[in-house]
Amino acid sequence: MKVRSIAIAAAVAMTAAPVTAKTYKIGFINTFSGGAAIYGKHQKDSLELALDHLGRKIGGLDVEVIYGDSQRKPDVSRQVADKLMKKDKVDVVAGIIWSNILAAVQKKVLREKMLLISTNAGWSKMAGKNCNPYFFTTSWNNDQAPEAMGKLMQNEKIENVFLISANYQAGKDMLTGFLRNYKGKVAGRILYRLGQRDYQAELSQIRAAKPGAIFGFVPGGMGIAFGKQYRAANMHKSIPFYSVFTIDHLSLPGWGKNAIGTFHTSYWDISSKRPDNQKYIKDFKKKYGYNASMFGAQAYDLPFLLDQAISAVNGDLSNKKGIIEAIEKVTYLPTKGKFRYNTNHVPIQNFYKRKVIADANGNATIVTDGVVLTAHKDAYYKQCKMKRL
Repeated sequence: MKVRSIAIAAAVAMTAAPVTAKTYKIGFINTFSGGAAIYGKHQKDSLELALDHLGRKIGGLDVEVIYGDSQRKPDVSRQVADKLMKKDKVDVVAGIIWSNILAAVQKKVLREKMLLISTNAGWSKMAGKNCNPYFFTTSWNNDQAPEAMGKLMQNEKIENVFLISANYQAGKDMLTGFLRNYKGKVAGRILYRLGQRDYQAELSQIRAAKPGAIFGFVPGGMGIAFGKQYRAANMHKSIPFYSVFTIDHLSLPGWGKNAIGTFHTSYWDISSKRPDNQKYIKDFKKKYGYNASMFGAQAYDLPFLLDQAISAVNGDLSNKKGIIEAIEKVTYLPTKGKFRYNTNHVPIQNFYKRKVIADANGNATIVTDGVVLTAHKDAYYKQCKMKRL
């Protein structure tokens, strides 16, 4: 499978697979440059592994993937989406890590009646009033993992929780989701600046409030910096840290032992012994030399979702109605296991408690520690008045 480079303004695109007379074309938008490029790498590597496992076919058709770098910029992402649709003539636009990027491209893509599948971003409006028959996600609505964490901390009777989150749409969604199920006392809340690395003032404010625990959304490098300062202040000994989208296999190498003793919630049961889930984990490590992540799992499931849909219409790519109806009927994906799509095209799925423990060598490792929410529906589906095709 050859790779070609495509320049789009300042964006970089890469493609994999020979073009044939009958080829299914996936346009995959992600972050492939800058400090957040690790997310794009995990998703691209997982997508390529899934295609290997499918024999480089989607619904019996040859497949071509055109990768477009959003650079984490809304204006660039719109240019990338426009090129994928108009020049590359893709059959589906997929990918997207950041909610603001999804918000930037969704109108342009859906206006063309093009299938749009998010492999991470779960902007709440796409689950509610902005729902669309051409939009699906392999992940979640942003609120769902924090809803699970709110339920977990409520069940465990943790009182006086201090909230800290990033000051942008997804960060606000995290707090909204958490408070939907957590009904205990809130010791205080902080919205920090996106990209922040120094949390000494915030940690001092948290310590002064004497909370029973911290709930946080501090993703990527921000979280790694937070974790080092939280541990250095010895706050881990008296104020446990619960989080969402902050500690996972992508960020764990940066957190290291600072993550031990923390808790988070996720839809992915990494400890599941289902053969296809374990095949993804083991083959990923064998092919790429590093551990699979939740972000990668979302992209890994994408080709399997599309394969079921395109197979259902016997490879007839003009049958958009049939493809959408087939996706709606999918009830199993390799890393997700059994699930079903809700009426707003957001998965109804389990969410799990995960904790970070020390392995036999004293290194941090993530394990699943039970189900928090079973067959969980997002909070916005009743607002979705989707028009059927």
